Amino acid sequence: MLVVEDLKKSFGGLQALKGVSVTLPDESILGVIGMNGSGKTTLLNCINGIYVPDEGSIRLDNINLVGMPIHRVAARGVGRTFQVPRVFQHMTLMENMDVAQVAHDSTHDERYARSEYWLHKVELLRLRHNYAEELSGGQQKLLELARIMVANPKVILLDEPFAGVNPELAQMLIGIIKEIPQQHGCSVILVSHDLTSIYRLSNHIVVMNEGAVLAEGSAAQVKENPAVVEAYLGA
Repeated sequence: MLVVEDLKKSFGGLQALKGVSVTLPDESILGVIGMNGSGKTTLLNCINGIYVPDEGSIRLDNINLVGMPIHRVAARGVGRTFQVPRVFQHMTLMENMDVAQVAHDSTHDERYARSEYWLHKVELLRLRHNYAEELSGGQQKLLELARIMVANPKVILLDEPFAGVNPELAQMLIGIIKEIPQQHGCSVILVSHDLTSIYRLSNHIVVMNEGAVLAEGSAAQVKENPAVVEAYLGA
């Protein structure tokens, strides 16, 4: 279980997070929505160690991640994708996958088999010897997700996975994300402006506004919350 408590983060005079608390149970999907500038990506950046919060705690399996360097947070089981994919452009897809497993105590054959499994899952296996720079933006997002999953994470943070992706690839991503908790024992924090996908995938939804949690609950509860409607549509 991932538990974030009273997280605060400021950049100069801008308070990006104002005491945010969220809980991610095992094998679940937590949707995070909010307007641009509401603090969604800052929250993810604090969880995976890009930013060190000013106050608060981030506990995974009761271990506080605050202050850990990014590679140690990853070693604890936290994976991350980005709105703009960050793949190794001048490496093949198989090489990209192998990088994620370099710290694992496994044989070359075991690593290769896991890489093939996940590349097949995202329908990129036929391109496994191509360079990542040859992929479309949507395919790079699929590769980035596969590269995270091959490392057997406990928690993955997905930042706008559907942005800039064609409808066919988006549907594939939705299908893969939906099965991750139960089939692979991994929890997901999903940040997206695609509310239809958020409502479809999430067990619980948190709505952020101006660095704070505005509301949370099921999809039905969030849709009917007057404060959420006002934040998105205006009074």
